[in-house]
This record gives sequence, structure tokens and C-alpha cells, in this order.
Amino acid sequence: MGKPVLYYATLSPPSRAVMLTAAALGVELDLRPINLLKGEHLTPEFIKMNPQHTIPTLDDNGVIIYDSHAICSYLVGKYGKDDKLYPKDLAKRANVDARLHFDSGHLFARGRMLFEPILYYGSTDCSIDKISYIQKCWDIMENFLKDDAYLCGNELTIADLCCITTITSVDEVAPINETKYPKLLAWINRMSELPYYKNINEEGAEEVKKLFKEKLTENKSKK
Repeated sequence: MGKPVLYYATLSPPSRAVMLTAAALGVELDLRPINLLKGEHLTPEFIKMNPQHTIPTLDDNGVIIYDSHAICSYLVGKYGKDDKLYPKDLAKRANVDARLHFDSGHLFARGRMLFEPILYYGSTDCSIDKISYIQKCWDIMENFLKDDAYLCGNELTIADLCCITTITSVDEVAPINETKYPKLLAWINRMSELPYYKNINEEGAEEVKKLFKEKLTENKSKK
């Protein structure tokens, strides 16, 4: 049995979420970088494997999974020594699932509305409306955290690993007010202390923020 193969891009927050999960589990992945800007996810071979042509995509010895949240839960189920990252208890699991859906339906979706047109389609629309739409999520995140260390209580789960990659990719363009959101910022700092965080997430998040600024400047210069 070979290592699970992950087709990924460091620019992709969902890719980094899977890599964080694998690191938390001690699972070594066979990493295969995909250049999204060059359309390497749109080749016939990739589409045959993943009709959605999305990143990340996992090939675990013939088991193909191509949603980051599904990949994270799969990795915990197959390789986890316990179920702390994705509890088997139905009530606890439902809470984690709710946060994962918040990531895909709110955090990532709103960030994508701002980033994708600028990165791929030459847009210059970095309007306050799009930014404030992202920032509305900060109120919700602050309430999620209450007095807990993590999003679903005092145990780290895949909900934390998935949400942190999204938030740290957009927090420069959609700043988090330290007075209004102290719990959210404390959680971000807590996540940054994970031993595998810096190499996997921090560098990728900085890369996508840098690319966003460069593409926005480039697009404006062409108008």
C-alpha cells in the first residue's frame, strides 16, 4: 500500500486544511502540486479522476475523494488513533459538521466571491460590499468560540483546521477588529502555535495574499 496521494495547491485553503489534518494525524502524504493558474486541474486526465476538477483531490490507493471536508473526515476515520479530530459521538459530530458547512457555505464562499474574479478573470472589484460580507462572518465566529479554546469545545477538531486556512487567507483584505473580536484573534493565535502550522498554512496564506495584491494591481493597470 502506497502513501495517500494528494493533488494540491498551496494557494488553496482547502488543500492546506487537508495537509494540516494529515499532519495532526501523523499521516505522510505523497504531495502532487497542481498549478491552478496554468489550468493543470482542467486536463482530461484530471477531469477523468475528478469530474469537478477541484483541488484538493485525494487518491488513497484507488479511493478517490475530492472535497476537502470529506477528505479530512476520511483521513481521521481511516488513520486516526482516536476520534478526537472528528468525534463518533453523533451530537459532537453534528457540531463539527455544522462548522464545516459554515466554512464551505460562508467563509470560503464569500472569500471566493472576492478572490476568484481578481485572480483568474482580470477583475478589479475589491468593493467594500464584498469585504464587509466576509467580515460579517467574524461576528458569528466570535459567538461560536464563547469561552472555549476551539470551535467545538476544548478539543481541536477538523473544523478548526478547515476554518483557519480560509480565515488566514482573507484576513488582510477583510481585517479582524481586535477590540470587537478578541476571542477570534485568540483562537487564531492558538492555532498558529500548532507545531505543523507554520510550514503548512502560514506560508501558503501569505502566498495567496501576496498574489491577490499583485493581481489586483496588474488588473487595474490594464483598465
